[in-house]
Amino acid sequence: MKTTKTLFRRGAPLLAVLFAFACLPCHAQDAGKRRVLIRVAPVYPLIAQRMSLEGIVKIDALVGTDGTVKTVEVKGGHPILVDAAAEAVSRWRWEPLPHESHELVEVRFSPQ
Repeated sequence: MKTTKTLFRRGAPLLAVLFAFACLPCHAQDAGKRRVLIRVAPVYPLIAQRMSLEGIVKIDALVGTDGTVKTVEVKGGHPILVDAAAEAVSRWRWEPLPHESHELVEVRFSPQ
């Protein structure tokens, strides 16, 4: 019967290799590499203007091969501002590429 120490020593190199691959980011080379061709400015919500609300909305846009936005996922931001930011980013256009990509976007709102 093998002891736990012996099994651990034999499995340690395998664990190290698995850990190294698990730490590599998936599709990191695709994120944020596309150039934006058309940027649509968000409509600053009237209630946000009245409140002098400012902030940043973070969005993950899935961009298709033709450069159009397929889906928009809000990653953070004030609830009053997220709809306006998502609507604007969904109308952006990126350069065409042979593959889809996730583009991370920050939309800034500030009263003028």
